[in-house]
Formats: sequence, structure tokens, C-alpha cells
Amino acid sequence: MNNIILLPVLIPVMVGILLIFLRSYGRTQAWFSIFTIAATAGISYYLLEKVQSDGIQRLDFGGWAPPFGISFVADSFSLLLVLTASIVTFVCLMYALFSTNKLLQTMYYYPSVLFLIAGVNGSFLTGDLFNLFVCFEVMLLSSYVLLTLGGAKRQLREAIKYVVINIVSSWFFLVALAYLYGAVGTLNMAHLSVRVAEAGQGPLLTTISIVFMIVFSLKAGLLLYFWLPGSYSTPPVVTSALFGALLTKVGIYALFRVFSLIFNQQPEITHAIIGVMAGLTLIGGSIGAIAYNDIRKIAAYNVVIAVGFILVGLAISTPNAIEGAIYYLIHDMIVKALLFLLVGTVIALTGTAQLHQMSGLMKNYPLLGWSFFITMLSLAGVPPLSGFIGKVLVSEGAIESGAYILLALSLLSSLFVLYSLLRIFKNSFWGETIVGKEDQVPLNSRFLVPCLVLVLLTFGIGLGTEGLSAYVTDAAETLLNPDIYVDAVLEGDRP
Repeated sequence: MNNIILLPVLIPVMVGILLIFLRSYGRTQAWFSIFTIAATAGISYYLLEKVQSDGIQRLDFGGWAPPFGISFVADSFSLLLVLTASIVTFVCLMYALFSTNKLLQTMYYYPSVLFLIAGVNGSFLTGDLFNLFVCFEVMLLSSYVLLTLGGAKRQLREAIKYVVINIVSSWFFLVALAYLYGAVGTLNMAHLSVRVAEAGQGPLLTTISIVFMIVFSLKAGLLLYFWLPGSYSTPPVVTSALFGALLTKVGIYALFRVFSLIFNQQPEITHAIIGVMAGLTLIGGSIGAIAYNDIRKIAAYNVVIAVGFILVGLAISTPNAIEGAIYYLIHDMIVKALLFLLVGTVIALTGTAQLHQMSGLMKNYPLLGWSFFITMLSLAGVPPLSGFIGKVLVSEGAIESGAYILLALSLLSSLFVLYSLLRIFKNSFWGETIVGKEDQVPLNSRFLVPCLVLVLLTFGIGLGTEGLSAYVTDAAETLLNPDIYVDAVLEGDRP
């Protein structure tokens, strides 16, 4: 057992509780939150290295060995996501330090962010499905608060839709858990893998798996994304960045974990359905990305496109496709946060989110403009930026498996991403400036520093792919070979 596995969840929760009592001290809350997330990132990196040297790590609460007790399991896949989520949250909090007003700071903004990241990290680390549900709810309750902070009419309207959808999906989650427990008598993920393999994934278990697929698809925005564009485009910029970077990724993680570890006996059914949903998501997201003139909506639909692309990798499930999906998942968490921060900065400078009301920002804010240009190229998968290697590997996997329709949709979606963001760049940054030097809104350099950190990260991941490859290969191997995970959790003693 390794108690340190709990710290990426425990530390944000404990500090979040402390910050509730410091409501009036906004700046103090900000710095506490930043140091907390920095510590979480450091612990996550330590655990990732420990997994590389010693294998998958497990923590049994109360000393109860699996499958009888609650377990946290840390493998390369989960820890890569915990580390990336912590880095993204750290950068977003640095942006929030200088951009959020005092009113927002004293409305429990920072405790809510810490509870959100605790729920996200817990979802990545938990070893049983019931606690995945619990961590989902911690994350969602925090997101409800963050979505409504500010109290704008548009926010509240979208919040109602968001809350209702997630309550319904959580109810389906509980129903699916009840039927699954009734069918196989356990909810521990490793034990479930053994029991489902022993029982055979017959009609009942396949039906239960499809219910889980619907639940996680709602969380991830896979086909059932009708709630996403409005919910992600209405909150303050930092909240939108956190949502775009983190929330859908928890649903994606759950789909990868459940359908590679537990319901992997009938891929011709489950993975085929995921493939169809991913293809339709790519089509819908691409249409949405070019249909709007609101740059917040364009950014939100780019989240949808990324969800479809990543889950193409799961639907194909070849080694190259899984590795590519993991690379792209890490890339997308970083670059989507960057996209939302840049979009929010543009809106703050111009006072509008409409493309036709912006022009010539490059002349007044060149660093902002070139940061957006790099973000656009990275999301389109242009080398040597971080999106390139994931797109190449997923495409190779599609060719190997003969999934040419998904390959075509994936490549076309990249063109739609490029076109949608090029519209923003051309209309907002290029052309004649409509604001004179004397009238331009000053851009505080401290706003750009967090954005530039993420720009450096997208370059770093793209150029340093070789350094990341050992972790990604290990994560993909664990997903493709469930016995590695099962043996690490049950220690070879399969009940």
C-alpha cells in the first residue's frame, strides 16, 4: 500500500475546506490554491515515476484488500491525466489571480476549484465503479457552483440545463451500478474484469454496458453534447478554460477504462457503437464550429470535435490508436485551456464575442495574436506542435484496422478545426484595426504569462514526444492488456 496515492485528492479537499473560512481574503485564497495545486502536480509526477520503476500502485482503505474494500489504483494512464489536470489547473489559477474581480473571489470560487480538481483526480484514481460515481458527483457539484458564479441570466439558463442533464445521467449511473452488482456481485474494477470474463458478456451484461456508455457519453459530450456549447461558453473565462480542459476528459477516461478493462468481451458491439457515436460527434462538432460567429461557441464546438477524435482511438483499439488517443488527450487538456483563455482575453479587450465586431487586434496586441495562431496550428495537428503525434498515431491505427470512414472523418475534422479557428484569427487579429492606440484597452502582461506557459507546453510536448513516449506506451499497454491491471490490484489472487 502507498498512502501517497490519496494525496492528489485529499490535499485539495482539505485546503478547500480551509479556504471556506477565508472568504474575505481573495488574494490569500488564490495563493493557497496555487501552492496546493503545485504540490499536487509534484506528487503526481513522483507517483508517475514510481509506477515506471515499481509497477502499478494501490491503496486499500482501512486495510481491506480488494475486492472487499475501497481501493485507489495508480497506473500510468490515470497518473498522466492527474498530472496534466494539475498543471492545467495551476496555470488557470495563475490567470485567475490577476483576472477575477474581488466579488468573484469572495463567492467561494477558489474552494470550488479545489473541490473540482479533487473530484477529477479521484475519478482518475479510484479502483471501483461506485467511488467513480462519488467522485463524479463531487466534481459535478463543484461545477454547478462555478457555472452559476456571477449570476448572469444566460449563465443561469444554461446552468439549469446542465444540472438537469447531469442529474438524469447520475440516476442512470446508479441504476447501471445496481444491475451490474446484481449480475456479478462486485463493483471493484479489477474484480469486475474477472467476473465478466468468467460469466461471458451475454445480452444482460452487454445491455448494462450500453447504459454505462450512455452515461459516460453524456459526461464526455460524445454525441449527446447538446448541453455542452452553452454551458462551456457562458461562465467566466477561467471557469470555461477549466471546463473545456477537464470535465469532458473525465467522461472520456471512464469510457476508456470501462470498455478496455471490464466490457471488452464484445468489441464488435460496444466498440462499434462507440465508433459510430465518435463519427457522428465529429460531424456535428465540425458543423457547429463553422456555423457560429460567437467565438465562445466556436471554442466550445472545438471541444466536441476533440471528444470525437479521441474516442475514435478507443473504437479502433489498436496499439497505435490507443497511444495516439492518449497523446491527443494530454495535448487537448493543455491546448483547450489555452484556447479558452485566449478567447476570454480577446473578449475582455474588445467587449464583444462576435467576429464581425472585431478587427486588427494583431497591430495592438501582437503577442496575443501569435499565441492564438500557435494554438490554432496545434489544434489542427500541425507539426511540431503537440497535436501532431496523436493525429498521426490514430490515423495509423485506423489504416491498420481498415476503419477508413473514421479515418476520413478524423482528417476532415482537422480541416474544420483549422478553418473555424482561422476565421477567428483572420477576423479578429488581421485586417485594419478599429481601435486607435490612444483608445486601446491595455493588456496586462500578467494575463499573457499563463497563456505563454501553455504555448511552451504545446511546443514542449510536440518536440519532446520521445521523453513522454515511455509513459504513454506503458499506459496503452495497460489498457490493451487488462491482466496487467487485474494482477496488480488482485495480486494474482483472483477471487
